[in-house]
Amino acid sequence: MLAELSQDRVRLGRSSTAERVADILRERISEGAFRPGQRLSEEGISEALGVSRNTLRESFRLLGHERLLEHKLNRGVFVRLPSAEDVADLYRVRRVLEGAAVRRKPGERTLAVINEALTDAERAAEQDDWQAVGTANIRFHQAIVSLNESPRLNESMRQLLAELRLVFHVMDNPRAFHEPFVARNRVLLGLIEAGRPEEAAAYLDDYLDEAERQLIHAYEPNR
Repeated sequence: MLAELSQDRVRLGRSSTAERVADILRERISEGAFRPGQRLSEEGISEALGVSRNTLRESFRLLGHERLLEHKLNRGVFVRLPSAEDVADLYRVRRVLEGAAVRRKPGERTLAVINEALTDAERAAEQDDWQAVGTANIRFHQAIVSLNESPRLNESMRQLLAELRLVFHVMDNPRAFHEPFVARNRVLLGLIEAGRPEEAAAYLDDYLDEAERQLIHAYEPNR
């Protein structure tokens, strides 16, 4: 992971800021590179990205406000595991953001981005790469929200999906969880492309209900 972060240094340029470092770390979380409970090495990450420790600490603070990281006294900074209550709230927000998005008339460019993410997920599923499926699924839903044509909603969704990616790690069998939703994403996209917004919204509600149910069940003790 530190080697991959070293490659991200070029994205910082000369105007390295805590916000840009936070963007990189958030993106890596969304890709599943960091797991809940993992301790982040301040020395290793600051060296890999070529930034000062003060800059990195500010980035950690920003991501802490987004509930992605947590500081444990005298122990360091750790990737946070969202709670079952967090999952329920994340899905409340998803219903609002994505529900509004699928009711809007889609543009060709956005449809192409959505379809590309879904095709990547289908290809990764064929290769039995379920981490890649999860990453492509994140991109799919981010692109869905972009139908709202709101930079603020896009930013909110980016933060939400990074937190949600941490939730995915609680699933014992990633294939069993992700595989059915790859097929359901294709159905959802078909409804959007066909100009059937109310059907798409109803389908999405059922889709999110099922995903939330499975994730919250994974938190239950002695399951």
